[in-house]
Amino acid sequence: MATEIERKFLVKGPYKDLACKHLYIKQGYISSQPGRSVRIRIKGDKGYLTIKGKTNESGTSRFEWEKEIPLDEAKELFRLCEPGIIEKIRHEIEVGNHLFEVDEFFGDNLGLTVAEIELSNEKENFIKPEWIGEEVTGDPRYYNMSLIKKPFNKW
Repeated sequence: MATEIERKFLVKGPYKDLACKHLYIKQGYISSQPGRSVRIRIKGDKGYLTIKGKTNESGTSRFEWEKEIPLDEAKELFRLCEPGIIEKIRHEIEVGNHLFEVDEFFGDNLGLTVAEIELSNEKENFIKPEWIGEEVTGDPRYYNMSLIKKPFNKW
């Protein structure tokens, strides 16, 4: 079992030219209950099933279990998802010893761009590039699970 430790930031400046990889992501939720979620994701040409637990008080850490599944099974499981699908392009940007995953959202979340960085512990230092803006770690509006229920264009 793994614990995911990450921080989230809004993006305020140009970043796309810095990316080493760009991936299309489509995801939906079989269950999006407070404290636990079950997500289906297609990232590039691979499928994933992910279960996440409740975040801690700071919103930085939570249990996460993820398993790669066959792409055709991931596509089938979308039929079981709750209403609302997330579509985004993930731009991966290496900064120092870390990888920022910058998600550029589409559809009802068009205009929202969020950068995430995974850390080994909550107090780990990292380089904050100039294109990073306000920190939104722990703000539930920015959870993908929340964006299917109340998309960015409805704020």
